[in-house]
Formats: sequence, structure tokens, C-alpha cells
Amino acid sequence: MADEVHRSPSPYMRRALELARRGLGRTHPNPAVGAVIVREGHIVGEGFHPKAGEPHAEIFALRQAGEAARGAVMYVTLEPCVHHGRTPPCVDAIIAAGIAEVHIATLDPNPIVHGKGVAKLRAAGIRVVVGEGEDEARALTEGFAYWVHHRRPWVIAKYAMTLDGRIATRTGHARWITGPEARRWVHELRDTVDAILVGRGTVEADDPQLTTRIPGREDVHHPLRVILDSRGRAPLTARVFSPELPGRTVVATTEAMPSERRQALQARGVEVWVLPAGEDGRVALPALLDMLGQQGITSLLVEGGATVLSAFWDQGLVHKMHVLVAPVVFGNGRAALHAQGVARADQAPRLERVHITTLGHDVLITGYVPQSGSPSD
Repeated sequence: MADEVHRSPSPYMRRALELARRGLGRTHPNPAVGAVIVREGHIVGEGFHPKAGEPHAEIFALRQAGEAARGAVMYVTLEPCVHHGRTPPCVDAIIAAGIAEVHIATLDPNPIVHGKGVAKLRAAGIRVVVGEGEDEARALTEGFAYWVHHRRPWVIAKYAMTLDGRIATRTGHARWITGPEARRWVHELRDTVDAILVGRGTVEADDPQLTTRIPGREDVHHPLRVILDSRGRAPLTARVFSPELPGRTVVATTEAMPSERRQALQARGVEVWVLPAGEDGRVALPALLDMLGQQGITSLLVEGGATVLSAFWDQGLVHKMHVLVAPVVFGNGRAALHAQGVARADQAPRLERVHITTLGHDVLITGYVPQSGSPSD
């Protein structure tokens, strides 16, 4: 049997990764997975997992390949499952179809599967290669991997700021800091996450819809909208509470919200979650993340505002950051973060695996927040 390898993905694995991305935001609590079957240099079957409860990527690919799967090679972005969940084990279907070789980008982080799928395939005489396109595949499943082990969503913080670190002018005006290319990217990001969160202040200041709008795309995904409103003071007329919006809206609040406000929100089709309050009287964020995890939410995009972003940051709840920097200066305005801060520059956490790109005239900085025990540089 072949040893495990770690190398750049072949064109076939790249196609499988491309297919897997179609499932982002749509499969929770399952991971997004893509599969391709190749025979004599030609793709004879392909598929991706579209939604929890529906067949996995491997099954769609096998169905499309039919008899051509016998003796063929499968490329799949995640280790095939070996357990009975909502669907039968994919490993059994691969063996029964007569696949001769399987290339797996990364092992399943779920302990129920981890390594067992590879072992069963090899025991059946199938050649298995592990590690092709591993980095890309892990990026696609980072939310799932975190949820499997912690039963909470992977938290992504996103905000746009000026060169001098402002997210709004001194009067609170913030439309628009970034250009059209960056704004489109934000909607593409929303299309890939399970839930999106803002605070009451953002609802009042910007009146967002928090939907996904991508020109030319009708298959967009609208993540669960979560509004932090500890006392129930957001206006009922806010667009985010409109019954016409696609998808679901949740208000996370505390016992401080008047019962009549809860009833009014529910009458508009908004779900209300009454959660424990922290010492500051606001919704306890760990309790909210636990609740989201119970709902099978594996990724949460925190869009603002500064108070909410700072609270997540101060409590060590942010795992990944996307910061858009626009080439403008506001001067006296609202800071992007007002977190507790550090006393010395060398105490500041430094993002890891940083990626920098341009979107029109704006700069996008993406990086991972070092977790406990991880070096800052």
C-alpha cells in the first residue's frame, strides 16, 4: 500500500476542491466535501455534498460514473465515512463499486471516522494516497473540525476600516468605506458561512438586511442572521426583521427584554433566544456559542459593530480575521476595536498564516488568531 504523501493537488483534486466549495454554508453540521472519479485520464463522475441528510459527495460521483467506476481512481477532499449517520457509510459504496485507488486530501477530524475510512479501504485491497491538497481541504473543513471537538462554531471576525483604523466617521456615517469589489467579496464570504452576527448598534446605525446578494447568482445561501439585543431596544421596523427576507433571523437577548417585545418580534417571524447575561448585563457570549453549536452551526461570521467585535476579542473567542483596509482617512471617528489592549507592543498577538490581497483599491488582510499556547510570532 502507498505511504501517505503531502503535495500540491492534481487537476482532479483541484476539481474536487472546487466542487466542495459549492457546499460551504449549506451542509452544516456536516463538512463540505467534493469527489471526482477518473478513468483512463477522463472524469467519469463527480459530485459534492449539498446538504445534511442528502447523499455524500462520493455517492453522487459513483452514481454518475456507474459501471465506469470499476477499476477507476477516486479523488475526494475528505476521508470517506465508515459509520451510519443519516446516510450509509461511503466506504462500503466505494468498495462495492470496484474503485481501485482513492486519493484523500485530508483525514476526517471526527474521531468516529479519523483513520478508519483509510484502514477499511486498504483492508479491501484499494490503494490509498493521503495528503494531496491537504492545506486547501483543511481550510474548507476548519469550521466542522472545530465544531466536532468543541460543539461551538468557528468564529470569524470581519470589518472594514480606514487607513487610520476607523469604521465610521465622528457622526457615525459608514457607507461606504470600501469599494464595490470589496463589498462583493463580503457577500461571497456570507455565502460560505452558517451564521452571521451583528449587535443592536449596527442594526440602528446601518439598518442592514444581512442577506447574500451576488449579481448573476440565484443559488446564493443566506446564513442564519443573529442579532445581539440584550434589552430588546432595536427598532421593530429594522429591515433585518422584515418577514419578506429569505432565511431565518434570531434575536439573542436576556430576561431584560420585555415580554411584549418578544411577542412582537415573534409575530414578525423572528426567533427569540433568551440567554444568560454576563456581569455587564449583556448576552453571555459563551452561552450564545453553545446555543449555536446545539443548532449545528459550525461557522459564525461576526460583522460588528466595534462593541461586539471587541467583546468577542477580549474573551478570546475569535479564531480567524478578515480586515478590509480602504485608502481613506476619517480622522476623528469611531475606532474599529476598543478591546482591552496590551501594555507593550511585544505582548500583542500576531496573526498567523497571514494572506494579503487587493480588492479594487482596497486591501484584504486575512489571518488566524493564535490560540492559547500558540506563539505570537
